[in-house]
Amino acid sequence: MKLIRFGAFGKEKIGVQIDGVNYDVSAFGGDYNEQFFAEDGLARLEEFVKANAGKLIEIPQEERIGAPFARPSKIVCIGLNYMDHAKETNAPIPAEPIIFMKSTTSLIGPYDNVMIPKDSVKTDWEVEFCIVIGKKASYVEEHEALDYVAGYVLHNDVSEREYQLERGGTWDKGKGCDTFAPMGPFMATKEEIKDINNVRIWLKVNGKTYQDGNTKDLIFSIAHVVSYVSKFMTLLPGDVISTGTPAGVGLGFNPPIYLKAGDVIELGADGLGESRQTVVAYSKN
Repeated sequence: MKLIRFGAFGKEKIGVQIDGVNYDVSAFGGDYNEQFFAEDGLARLEEFVKANAGKLIEIPQEERIGAPFARPSKIVCIGLNYMDHAKETNAPIPAEPIIFMKSTTSLIGPYDNVMIPKDSVKTDWEVEFCIVIGKKASYVEEHEALDYVAGYVLHNDVSEREYQLERGGTWDKGKGCDTFAPMGPFMATKEEIKDINNVRIWLKVNGKTYQDGNTKDLIFSIAHVVSYVSKFMTLLPGDVISTGTPAGVGLGFNPPIYLKAGDVIELGADGLGESRQTVVAYSKN
């Protein structure tokens, strides 16, 4: 299945995408949140969709599409997980996955605007393949890690490089600004992705391709990442792990290229659809 949410920000309703068409399933009740995933929501929703085949209401195309799940308890990110990206940023190849957190308040829909933070001059892009956790995971072994996965989602891990790298402390302060986590357009359940270790991901800015990578080039595999992270924190249903970005970020160019108001970012991944964000200047409201 492909899960979507639609409607005004903070008031989204739930839906599914079938053969490229979005349908309203709000009659199912609830939201795509921790409770949904923990209580076998995917299986129950599948039965609901089958029982209502031919009766589901199509969502108007002009409706806003939100993030495909409610705000999770945490967004965990893996840094420098593609060798070419580590090299382009002059960083050492990590011996173990680098973990940092992205504020859950940065989560937005796949077509929402990305806002440059106040006084920022180094806002950058990062296309990433994300894991959505399906059940509580703690000290999970790698061979069973994928049993804890509900599905996958496309993510633009927007990053402010000055805040991340030049202001001291951890990377988190450059990763969690408002609007810095566009996700979607949908969450694909596990069976939708034929081979998670061979998924092309790409990103363009103003029509020019900057990133074109594949999950086969991950330093630490998806199963390894789930297992590794679960050894340091309990992963709850609905939590997200973003697995890292390939080469081609703005920071990697000489001179660096950073986003400015009016820029248009387009990104996509095999089996996870495409998203598009317009960059806007900082605004308090």
